[in-house]
Amino acid sequence: MKKDKKQLNITFLGTGTSQGIPMIASNDPVCLSIDLKDKRLRSSILISWDDVSYVIDCGPDFRYQMLRENVQLINGVLFTHDHADHTAGIDDLRPFCYKIGEMPIYVNKKTLQSLEQRFQYIFSKENRYPGAPSVLPNIVDKEPFFIGDVEVMPIEVMHGNLPISGYRIQDFAYLTDVKSIVKSEKEKLKNLDVLVVNALREEPHPTHFNLQEALDFVNEMKPKKTYFTHISHKLGFHAKVSENLPKNVFLAYDGLKITV
Repeated sequence: MKKDKKQLNITFLGTGTSQGIPMIASNDPVCLSIDLKDKRLRSSILISWDDVSYVIDCGPDFRYQMLRENVQLINGVLFTHDHADHTAGIDDLRPFCYKIGEMPIYVNKKTLQSLEQRFQYIFSKENRYPGAPSVLPNIVDKEPFFIGDVEVMPIEVMHGNLPISGYRIQDFAYLTDVKSIVKSEKEKLKNLDVLVVNALREEPHPTHFNLQEALDFVNEMKPKKTYFTHISHKLGFHAKVSENLPKNVFLAYDGLKITV
């Protein structure tokens, strides 16, 4: 595997929580910040290697994220779960579908069922709306699968009581909306070069890691580097929070690019 290992280029398309930062109608100091690193779109990443690119999640900011990064083509979408901040941009796959035809999407069964109900015009087999994006669903369970020539290991995590999908790609893992994870799934996260995981705020939350829980998880998994994402304004200012993080633990921000 090491011989064929690809260099992964990761772009953080968005690093905010479900309402983004600034949040509508909020006068919180973080929402009023002029620091661009405090302005966060809904969480998503772009992963590229060689001449292929995939995104994990396409939320309501997907169109703008693609324009901002001048993305000309994607080869598929990996979904973590069905919540709107991770899926509401699915209609904006259309320009890419015009280029490649059916867009492969990777979803667990519950997410697919939800998308089929909410976006019936996309998934309908009869009398399809001619302008709808064409997607090709691939069911994600606990077995590894390939995107292009790279293997993906699904990681099941719990978003409160909802099982959702995280992903390990080579020595990089992307987990979002995590509140808990069982031991058998943690075993899949050993020896990571880079871990991306959610750290919502300082106060406890019923369905997300707060900052301390995220730090405890990092201490347990011991990746070489960690980037926190899915951040709310309640975590605080990017610059101030960053000053107090351990070595090799960082707050991600929109537009950040790393290689793994």
